[in-house]
Amino acid sequence: MHPPQRRIAHLDMDAFYASVERLHRPELAGLPLVIGGRAPAGELRRLGAYTGRGVVTTATYEARALGVTSGMGLMQAARRAPDALLLAPDFEAYRAVSRRFKAAVAGIAPCIEDRGIDEIFIDLSAVPGASADLAQRIKAAVWQATGLTCSIGIAPNRLLAKLCSDLDKPDGLTLLTAREIPDRIHPLPVGKVNGIGPKATQRLAQLGVHTLGELAACAPQWLHRHFGTRYGDFLRRAAHGIDDTPVLTRTDPRSVSRETTFERDLHPCHDRQQLNRTFAHLCRRVAVDLERKGVWGRTIGVKLRYPDFRTLTRDLTLPEPTRDPQRIRRAAGECLRRAAPGERLRLLGVRVSGLTRTPRTGPRQLELDWTPSGEAA
Repeated sequence: MHPPQRRIAHLDMDAFYASVERLHRPELAGLPLVIGGRAPAGELRRLGAYTGRGVVTTATYEARALGVTSGMGLMQAARRAPDALLLAPDFEAYRAVSRRFKAAVAGIAPCIEDRGIDEIFIDLSAVPGASADLAQRIKAAVWQATGLTCSIGIAPNRLLAKLCSDLDKPDGLTLLTAREIPDRIHPLPVGKVNGIGPKATQRLAQLGVHTLGELAACAPQWLHRHFGTRYGDFLRRAAHGIDDTPVLTRTDPRSVSRETTFERDLHPCHDRQQLNRTFAHLCRRVAVDLERKGVWGRTIGVKLRYPDFRTLTRDLTLPEPTRDPQRIRRAAGECLRRAAPGERLRLLGVRVSGLTRTPRTGPRQLELDWTPSGEAA
């Protein structure tokens, strides 16, 4: 007997954060709403009145129609849609709704890979029923559990399923077979593939490659010459819709990080006290996240972003894994020394990677702190 043909679904909640807010405030239905920035919980403001740093976490489709996109700076968004409404994110509420929609899906198809607060992969290969019928059952279950809509793509693998879930938003359903790849996938921009980021997209554009169809026509040797063997092979496989990655019902986190964008650019000397407080707070938050996830990490890193948006990272690998906030702060402090930050900072972040679920006791680390270049702690 042959194993069942692979049938993978990707479910993506529609404008999730904004949609959750609308559950609590039905009067916001149909209005352009942006989630992002910092403000007291529940405080509703006009986007045009916003001043300061921060980025758009998500936006309703009405706000997107005005040119607002996720990841955009809030000040830029305010220029595009000054009359849109702005709310700070309420992550506790979003996590509660996230748990409900995932439990509803698990009641129909238990082989689920959690990919974040608002998206999951589902292996439907062994679930009886036609793909369209299963998708409609899942969408109905999500609606009944949360009152929210989702978009689903079903395809022979994860890569294609994720592409499909974005083709018919909101409340969409897209089914794809391998034979349909040339007509439905190859016209898409290369940047639609998860793993082809802005730098690779720009490089491909410089080489005259803009769509997945154009990428599929590239010879393997040409891709290897311009992108190296490993990444060149990934590009070739992605363009042809090839992906054998399984749906993993349990995935361990690869890293844990916290970062903050300052309301104004801070100088390492003149604003040292504020930077120290922020630095210590980030280290504590990362330690709490590690404990909550039940993991320890060996590689500690920092992220610095300057006013001109240059970004610098530095990492340090410890002899033994840790989730102790003081050890994280000491190691991150050493990374800061290596970064030699002498310029004003727009953003500061702390990251722990090399995660494991098996802790071991390691040697004591040196006490380090935020220290600008040329100064002793």
